[in-house]
Amino acid sequence: MIKIPAGRFRMGSTGFYAEEAPARDVEVDAFAIDRGPVTVAQYTRFVDETGYPTVAERPPDPSTYPDADPSLLVAGSAVFHPTPGPVPLDDAGRWWAYVPGASWRHPWGPNSDNSQRQDHPVTHVAYEDAAVYAEWVGKALPTEAEWEYAARGGLHGATFAWGDDEYPAGELVANFWQGDFPWRNTGAKGWRGTTPVGLFAANGYDLFDMTGNVWEWTTDYYSPRGAGSEETRSACCVPPRNPHIDTADASYDLGRPGGNIPRRVIKGGSHLCAPSYCLRYRPAARQPEAIDTSTSHIGFRCILR
Repeated sequence: MIKIPAGRFRMGSTGFYAEEAPARDVEVDAFAIDRGPVTVAQYTRFVDETGYPTVAERPPDPSTYPDADPSLLVAGSAVFHPTPGPVPLDDAGRWWAYVPGASWRHPWGPNSDNSQRQDHPVTHVAYEDAAVYAEWVGKALPTEAEWEYAARGGLHGATFAWGDDEYPAGELVANFWQGDFPWRNTGAKGWRGTTPVGLFAANGYDLFDMTGNVWEWTTDYYSPRGAGSEETRSACCVPPRNPHIDTADASYDLGRPGGNIPRRVIKGGSHLCAPSYCLRYRPAARQPEAIDTSTSHIGFRCILR
C-alpha cells in the first residue's frame, strides 16, 4: 500500500460531463491505498479461503426484480462484445449482454477462464463482492473524495492523472480504447480488454491504473452533484473535510428498469472508454452503477484509514 498525505485538492471538473461539476476545494485526512486494483490472483486466494460466492454466481432473488421473467433470473454477469462494424452510439445494448455463467472466474462466459490473467484486475465484482473482500483483508473501500485525491497524484487541477496532455510525448500511458468504438480496438500495448497491473507507469503517488483498465467502486452513493458540492456542504466558505454521500436517497434511477436498486459511484474509466464515446479515464470522471451489477470492466482497490 502507498501512504497518501492529508491535504486539500480541487475535486471535480467543469470542462467535461455535467455530473463532474462543480469543481470545489475539499480536504481529506491521510490514508493508505492499494498500489493497484485487486488482481485475479488476490481474489482467488480470498474465495479459496472463504468459499464466498459472488453476486454473479448466485441466481437473482425474484423479489428484487418483480417485473422480470423468472426464467431469465439466472446467475450471470454483463459482458462486452464488440460489434461487427460501426453502429449508432445511443444504445449500449448493442455491445453489452447479460451472459449466464459469466463471473469473475469466467469473464467472457461459462466456457472461458482467467487462469492466464492472474496479474490482471479482477472483474465481474458487484459492490458487495468488493466490500466483503475489503473487510476480509482488514481494509475498506475508498470514498469518492479519497479515490480522486489519490488518482490525481499531486497534480491538482490537471485533466489526466499524468498531466494535461492525453498522449505525453506521443506515448499511450493508460489502458483505454484504441480505435473506433465499439467495433475496432487495436489494443493497448498489445492487449485488448484488461491489462496486467503495472503495465503502465505509476502516477505521482506511485499508484498504478488509477485511470483506465477498470472502473473502481467507491463507497459514495451516487448523486448528480457529488460529495463536497454546495448541496452537501455543512459550513459556508469552509472546504468540506472528508466529504462523503452515505445516503441512497438521490441514487435511484426511478422510472427505468432496475430503478429500485441504489447506485454507488465508480471512478477512473476503463479499457472500454474511448475519446469519441466515454472520455472518462480522468480523475474527475464519475459514473453511477447499481450495486447489484457486475461487468467485465469494473474492479476495485482498498484503503486503510
